[in-house]
Amino acid sequence: MSRRQAREVALQALFQLDLNPADSADQEEMQETLAIDTALGESEHLSAHDRKFVQELVHGTRANLEAIDQKIAQNSREWKVERMAVVDRNLTRMATYEMCFAEEKLTPNIAINEAVELAKKYGTDDSSRYVNGILGAIMKSVQ
Repeated sequence: MSRRQAREVALQALFQLDLNPADSADQEEMQETLAIDTALGESEHLSAHDRKFVQELVHGTRANLEAIDQKIAQNSREWKVERMAVVDRNLTRMATYEMCFAEEKLTPNIAINEAVELAKKYGTDDSSRYVNGILGAIMKSVQ
């Protein structure tokens, strides 16, 4: 499986977690594990390495959510984070995590390209431009 396919699985888990937040802090870890397992269940041909990458993306994005959302809010002129389309919001969060917070940071151009390609596949007609604009602004603020 490619990294892009692993990102698709991570996006599915993040989407599920965004729409079904945990009722309490105690339930967050359990709900995260369930969302990852559910998304992974849809993809039968995952290697152990791919599964670990999905878990890192989801957990890392969620663990840094407050700082990620702050970066998005500072660079999004059109929408507040909570008003963004769910797919756009989670793609932007995941790419921001990979560019700014991951242990092995992804080159910004690659992170943006990956998010834009997934936005074309899963978002609206305007999603790819919107995601590209926000991530481009975040990239400039990090350099």
